[in-house]
Amino acid sequence: MMAKTFLIVQHMDWEGPGQHLLASLKEAGINYRLWEVWHEPMPTLDPFAGLIVLGGSPNVDEEEQFPYLRPLKERVREVIATGRAYLGFCLGHQLLGQVLGCRVGPLPRKSVGFITGELTPEGMAHPAFAGLPQQLKLFKWHGQGVLLPLPPGVSILARSAAAPVEALTLDGNPRVVGLQFDNHAGAQDVAKWLKHDAEWALKGSEVDPQALVAAAKSQEAAMGREFRLFMSNYLRL
Repeated sequence: MMAKTFLIVQHMDWEGPGQHLLASLKEAGINYRLWEVWHEPMPTLDPFAGLIVLGGSPNVDEEEQFPYLRPLKERVREVIATGRAYLGFCLGHQLLGQVLGCRVGPLPRKSVGFITGELTPEGMAHPAFAGLPQQLKLFKWHGQGVLLPLPPGVSILARSAAAPVEALTLDGNPRVVGLQFDNHAGAQDVAKWLKHDAEWALKGSEVDPQALVAAAKSQEAAMGREFRLFMSNYLRL
């Protein structure tokens, strides 16, 4: 059970694990349990091989408004200390960054939609990105991010013009990975996020919602293949 089950942390009732993530876990024969933080107590880590932490509306410093963030950060520290795996998306990436001593805060502008990022030399060498191109299509939905400079012991795996740290890892522990982008989401997920979070996403981002959904549909197959390769690599770790 330890090697076959992950705890997936879900922050918003409308932002669950994306289609590509669910497909990847099914293909690998990985079980999971969802922890819906807004109404469920925090489960013990004992049955789980690690955490997969999704994105959501909270910022990492909003502990008064979202009190579960404090114990969640302690769980992240426990995951790392006990050698379990940690994979964070968006907010999950930012939480990991803060736990590892990075600064997290607003980026110069909101990043919503599809952009191109690139793997750093460290990213090209990381086993989770084996077989992937250096230039990656990224799906973005955030206004904050991990800021430079990074503390010693933390490396950038990917970057873009929109965010200096699109992916990071803990040196010496390739099972600890944060991704600022949400490539786990498929076209249906993108449409759902727009339905529930359009006011935030569209304000100041200059994104055309119809064009965004069309782009998600046109790129779904290719991004799904790349994401499933990433997850296959990662789960072998």
